[in-house]
Amino acid sequence: MAVSLPPTLRLSPAPDEIQHPQIKFSEWKFKLFRVRSFEKAPEEAQKKGSSEGNPYLEQSPVVPDKPGGQNSTLTQRALKLHPKFSKKFHADGKSREKAIHQARLRHFCRICGNPFKSDAHNRRYPVHGPVDTKTQSLFRKKEKRVTSWPDLIARVFRIDVKADIDSIHPTEFCHNCWGIMYRKFSSAPCEVYFPRKATIEWHPHTPSCDICLPTHQGLKRKRHQPNVQLSKKLKTVLNQARQDRQRKRAQARVSSKEVMKKISNCSKIHLSTKLLAVDFPAHFVKSISCQICEHILADPVETSCKHVFCRICILRCLKVLGSYCPSCRYPCFPTDLESPVKSFLNVLNSLMVKCPAQECNEEVSLEKYNHHVSSHKESKESLVHINKGGRPRQHLLSLTRRAQKHRLRELKIQVKEFADKEEGGDVKSVCLTLFLLALRARNEHRQADELEAIMQGRGSGLQPAVCLAIRVNTFLSCSQYHKMYRTVKAITGRQIFQPLHALRNAEKVLLPGYHPFEWQPPLKNVSSRTDVGIIDGLSGLASSVDEYPVDTIAKRFRYDSALVSALMDMEEDILEGMRSQDLDDYLNGPFTVVVKESCDGMGDVSEKHGSGPAVPEKAVRFSFTVMRITIDHDSKNVKVFEEPKPNSELCCKPLCLMLADESDHETLTAILSPLIAEREAMKSSELMLEMGGILRTFKFIFRGTGYDEKLVREVEGLEASGSVYICTLCDATRLEASQNLVFHSITRSHAENLERYEVWRSNPYHESVEELRDRVKGVSAKPFIETVPSIDALHCDIGNAAEFYKIFQLEIGEVYKNPNASKEERKRWQATLDKHLRKRMNLKPIMRMNGNFARKLMTQETVDAVCELIPSEERHEALRELMDLYLKMKPVWRSSCPAKECPESLCQYSFNSQRFAELLSTKFKYRYEGKITNYFHKTLAHVPEIIERDGSIGAWASEGNESGNKLFRRFRKMNARQSKCYEMEDVLKHHWLYTSKYLQKFMNAHNALKSSGFTMNSKETLGDTLGIEDSLEIQDSMEF
Repeated sequence: MAVSLPPTLRLSPAPDEIQHPQIKFSEWKFKLFRVRSFEKAPEEAQKKGSSEGNPYLEQSPVVPDKPGGQNSTLTQRALKLHPKFSKKFHADGKSREKAIHQARLRHFCRICGNPFKSDAHNRRYPVHGPVDTKTQSLFRKKEKRVTSWPDLIARVFRIDVKADIDSIHPTEFCHNCWGIMYRKFSSAPCEVYFPRKATIEWHPHTPSCDICLPTHQGLKRKRHQPNVQLSKKLKTVLNQARQDRQRKRAQARVSSKEVMKKISNCSKIHLSTKLLAVDFPAHFVKSISCQICEHILADPVETSCKHVFCRICILRCLKVLGSYCPSCRYPCFPTDLESPVKSFLNVLNSLMVKCPAQECNEEVSLEKYNHHVSSHKESKESLVHINKGGRPRQHLLSLTRRAQKHRLRELKIQVKEFADKEEGGDVKSVCLTLFLLALRARNEHRQADELEAIMQGRGSGLQPAVCLAIRVNTFLSCSQYHKMYRTVKAITGRQIFQPLHALRNAEKVLLPGYHPFEWQPPLKNVSSRTDVGIIDGLSGLASSVDEYPVDTIAKRFRYDSALVSALMDMEEDILEGMRSQDLDDYLNGPFTVVVKESCDGMGDVSEKHGSGPAVPEKAVRFSFTVMRITIDHDSKNVKVFEEPKPNSELCCKPLCLMLADESDHETLTAILSPLIAEREAMKSSELMLEMGGILRTFKFIFRGTGYDEKLVREVEGLEASGSVYICTLCDATRLEASQNLVFHSITRSHAENLERYEVWRSNPYHESVEELRDRVKGVSAKPFIETVPSIDALHCDIGNAAEFYKIFQLEIGEVYKNPNASKEERKRWQATLDKHLRKRMNLKPIMRMNGNFARKLMTQETVDAVCELIPSEERHEALRELMDLYLKMKPVWRSSCPAKECPESLCQYSFNSQRFAELLSTKFKYRYEGKITNYFHKTLAHVPEIIERDGSIGAWASEGNESGNKLFRRFRKMNARQSKCYEMEDVLKHHWLYTSKYLQKFMNAHNALKSSGFTMNSKETLGDTLGIEDSLEIQDSMEF
């Protein structure tokens, strides 16, 4: 028999030209005698044809079919012209029925069996043939080689359509199945499920074929149009009927609850909510009670649809009623049941309940209830074994195995019955659990931990988190770690290190997308889902023909999910800070979290291996750092957390990685725009996150200070650094800055740059190019990232060192006497300086100034070495004084807290900067007459104002993001997956784990033990062939 369909989805009767005479006879017979047997459809057809809801799928640019009337007309013409319907075949009834059956098959989906008319757009796709353009572009991006629909259907639905027969199987499938296949291979964070439990089986045509039966077995009378103005009596009757239907539905729901309670039958083993010691609100009592038995949750489990039940109740209901959730009817199986979050279990176990015993009026926590009740049972008189003569009763362990079996026979039978009834016959797990509980009851936790580790397959070695920290911090690939794991296990005979699957489970807790959270109000244009991990950097980008083609590979986390994961990673530090401030029970206003954002290009990251599309081998990383967390308490701003090393790569968490050039404005805008949209949405909302078992509120302040000058000009729409407008903080031109070196103030802002861009775009005053450029002060593109006007301390130091390097060359050539030197002479001065610095200071020549060279160059020893090449004593004094002033000013913008680290230099900064500017305009006038470098201008003019506003410059620099560049290359070598798409995912994941404070604590403890020379007692470890520290030393010394 063919597919059974619901009555509402049956097809219209076949055209008159091909209808069988028996069909018309049945209609005529129905008109005469009103045969009621034709009115009821078979029960089997109704069961098989129950309607199921289709998930929402995105619309595809498929050309829809024409309306139903035109389709039917075309079908009739096609059937008339078809050779099977000629006069030759009219005589054969079976051939006609097969032709009707084949014509009706064209209206059904090959995969799910649903009719095409259920789709408003009537979109369909051929089963045999190449994939469409949209799916093909997706596979090219994902580097897949599937090119035809049969291969794709076989991979997704496990259906072989290559052997299909047109007279039995439909030749097209619906848009719903197409969407399932598309979502299967795309990175869309959306759940897609197949609308049926199993695929459809198609059979040849039979006389009782459901496809060929008409929609109704007979014809109905024509109904008269109801009168709009009904009488009052008729309205009353209708309202009464409606109320009766609602009452019957309510009674059906109540009866279903009663049935489930009878199935669970747990009134004797579960506690009623009436035993709660506190009169909680009704909604709270409902949240801690089972939705089946309405008792307090016992051994709670959570379904995939986030409903909570007692384990026994849900297993019994699933066994009796079927595999669906009793609350929402969502498909649910015993394997989908998971334990709720730890915070919920802590709240549940801390509830106080009354003891039901008559002589006891105590209130105990739910966690200690069983122990309390067992004390009542022990106090009662119980039967005690009496030895009636014979030899003394021996201890159980001293008996033979046969005697032990005989004594424990009844207990073994009871345990086996319980295991068969509740645990699917797993007697071993029941016995181990009993032993584990007995050890816990006697406070023998060490043996209990070892037993629990053996039960979970972890052995008694290191925790998975410790092994994960070792792997990430030593940059071991999967194969290297697995080789170390097997080697140590073979040598010691113990499982000290955990297998890779245990490490992957430990990763899930530390990566974004694990912890649930909520925003109040909800974020605009951001999904409310919380289980979002690594996503494609181009997801959500609307592509069209006229837009700029984005040819890059980018992976990122969702901003809000990454912030939640970072906060939960710092949970212990935050709670410790609250305890130190005596704010353990703080539940009032929100926590204020200050976040530093950084973005910078990593230069050339090309590798010899790898495959994939042709993409630029330059990378860009966007990252953030949680700088501090404060609380408004008693009209004071109390600090509960502050990052001790804000410029370390260990606290700079990666948010987005892309293979692109930072100079490519279009690509940078396309990838970072979703991040900026999420950040703007979070500014006006508050995060609701459970931390320490309490729901807490967080609000965020974002400060974009970790950008170098090139990227600031890129994202704020300013002209390049060689522009007339020298500074990104003020509106001064290069000439104005050289004439007035010190006295400038910060005037630029993101809002003002946006206004100036609108003026540049619209030119409302109809000015010339030069006049318009002077009005907008160098703004030539639309700003798309809000940055805080500041100085990048690292690049400022490098830029100033490059300028001193140039001054040394000019002093060697005595340019103050001969300013018109040739290019060859200037190269000779540079070669002389490089040779002398290599000889005296061991400084090797470099092509481009970097941080290490600048750190060694900017010293008084370097100036003394350069003075050996300069004959004039007057120039020696000028150079020494210039370097001395610079070294006094440098700690002010390099230190994380200048008020504590260098208060004297901070107080003298204004004087030193004015003296430095005076030297530049007098002794070194030959170079700084009418011009000044960008970083010299910022150093002399804007440092005191930024220090007064932010308290520091060095803490807000991009040094942490810069120091993370070497991590990108090291993590890239870790991964063996050749595809760049997956490689970026692995690099982003391992870089995030590298910055986890939870994993850093394990490595710090291990390093502290090694540095202190910790040794284990030989007597204690006599039975161990290899200790934990020895295994770690093996791992450190192992060569791969």
